[in-house]
Amino acid sequence: MSKEKGHDFDASLLFTPEGVRDVFGRECRERNIIRRIIRQEMELYGFQDIRTPSYEFFDIFNQERGTVPSNQMFKFFDQHNNTLVLRPDHTPQIARCVARYYADEDRQLRLCYTGNTFIHRSGYQGKLSETTQIGAEIIGDSSSDVDGEMLTLTIECLKKSGLKHFQIDLGHAGVFRGLVREAGLGRDEIIKLRSFIENKNSHAVETLLSDRDIDHGVREVLIRLPEIFADESPLQFVKDRVHDEETLSAIDRLEKLHEILEGFDMHSYVTLDLGMLGHMDYYTGVIFKAYTYGSGEAIASGGRYDALMAQFGKDAPAVGVVFLLDQLMEALSTEKVSVPVPHEDILVLYRSANRSHAIELTKKLRESGIPAYLMRKNAETHLDDYKAYAIRRGLKEIRYIDDTGEESIISL
Repeated sequence: MSKEKGHDFDASLLFTPEGVRDVFGRECRERNIIRRIIRQEMELYGFQDIRTPSYEFFDIFNQERGTVPSNQMFKFFDQHNNTLVLRPDHTPQIARCVARYYADEDRQLRLCYTGNTFIHRSGYQGKLSETTQIGAEIIGDSSSDVDGEMLTLTIECLKKSGLKHFQIDLGHAGVFRGLVREAGLGRDEIIKLRSFIENKNSHAVETLLSDRDIDHGVREVLIRLPEIFADESPLQFVKDRVHDEETLSAIDRLEKLHEILEGFDMHSYVTLDLGMLGHMDYYTGVIFKAYTYGSGEAIASGGRYDALMAQFGKDAPAVGVVFLLDQLMEALSTEKVSVPVPHEDILVLYRSANRSHAIELTKKLRESGIPAYLMRKNAETHLDDYKAYAIRRGLKEIRYIDDTGEESIISL
């Protein structure tokens, strides 16, 4: 216990729990600016806001829906003994809302959101349990055209944020599903294979398949899958060696998507990665992740989830993207991208005899869209102290109204 100004307090209460942190000052302003930039771009693409609650019934996110494992959710109970969880993922919530409020809509819906997600990080490992996401979903359209538009939106948002160096890895969930079906692999083998492919370990894949009676072409594709995106013609490589209809359909979809991205002049930002496996099991089609150089964590990710909506009673295709604001801000910092924080706030400093003058000045500034601090000057406090304060707060200038009523501008 510590004592401050005659009050006892527990100093440990000044710190946050493991996995969460405070965001304040310039960092907070920069995050708000980037968030607004992304949301404004989404609005230009026709997306409309939707807001979902911070907690829901557990069954909205249970593992059968392909979302976060139960042991990674923050659970608690309400007064009726229902199991509730802090939101670990926005997409099932959007699916629930659409099924409830847009049940009869048979045309395209474009929805966007901003909110925090909560996933328990075992041992912390430097990762936050509470993160901010900005997302967009197109529901009711199964075409490859909206896949292309979603990828284009992703690229435009990252460019508008100021990021210079990034790449989008593009894959398809159907490639892996079709390959393991054609290979006749069991559940345990598939789990191991997923892990090896996600870790880009071709040798481990080859060892796992060495004693299995698998078609030579399928075996070759599975072994090459961790690095096949580097091949000169990866799509043709797969088409020449497999026969499963889902795999071939996925390859056709990727070829079509490449043509669409060329039409948007966005294909140079995209690299094929057929070994990409969706981090959420509800992904059914195209999947993608955006990375910056030198960073192992995605700054945005998304994909098609055509089967999820039906679990809430509305059979509709959908595709979405989510920007991970914490990782994006870190990427901007690593690239030394300067976020343009407006430097126009003004401190209106006055003596009590000139309060009316100060109030009138402040009203005019605010009506002109200029943020203004209104502060009465203490007679015993030197003007230099207020200058130092204004500099700490990042203000542009001080408008000082002295005892005579004269107004002066002190530029900072």
